[in-house]
Amino acid sequence: MTTYAQLSVSIDGYLAGPDPTIAEPLGRGGMGLHEWVFRLRAWRAAHGMEGGEEGGPEAALVEEIAPRTGAYVMGRKMFSGGSGPWQDDPMADGWWGDEPPFHAPVYVVTHHAREPLALDGGTTFFFVTDGVEQALDLATEAAGDRDVQIAGGASVVQQVAALGRLDELMLHTAPIELGSGTKLFVDRAPRLEELERIETPHALHVRYRVVR
Repeated sequence: MTTYAQLSVSIDGYLAGPDPTIAEPLGRGGMGLHEWVFRLRAWRAAHGMEGGEEGGPEAALVEEIAPRTGAYVMGRKMFSGGSGPWQDDPMADGWWGDEPPFHAPVYVVTHHAREPLALDGGTTFFFVTDGVEQALDLATEAAGDRDVQIAGGASVVQQVAALGRLDELMLHTAPIELGSGTKLFVDRAPRLEELERIETPHALHVRYRVVR
């Protein structure tokens, strides 16, 4: 079993732009980080959208996620963009509508307890108030012999890495600069060993093993 993260990042090292809002959860310019994947049929189909390009190395990167992943861990901001009591959160059921693209258990790290949220397509969100390590333990158990994806945001990825439990990191570097926003690693990044590199006109994709 592997614990991994896949993250889109700007060439100046940001996972999101400045001034995030509900309307622009990735901040100003942040949506541009994901243009490489928005155009792909594999991604669009998983999000209930039609059209898109088929084939190629980037499509293969997207298509490998569902078969390998048995559970996900994410932070509250990744889930809904909110931070306070659930009754005050306009996106309290998440960003993805009635059928999220995960089709597996998702463990959301939050300070505010609530009952699990089961949606169509096999996705159930579990809300964990005992911290990232507890969420990761639960996800690992649920995943069985499949992998656990740390879906974000930056703080959750940093905490999993600090626990020594991040095995693989894949960075999709988009050819844009954001200037400011949310950095992936603010202080010390883990040691990384490059395993795979794919360059396309849309992004540079590098898979790393985290060296302990």
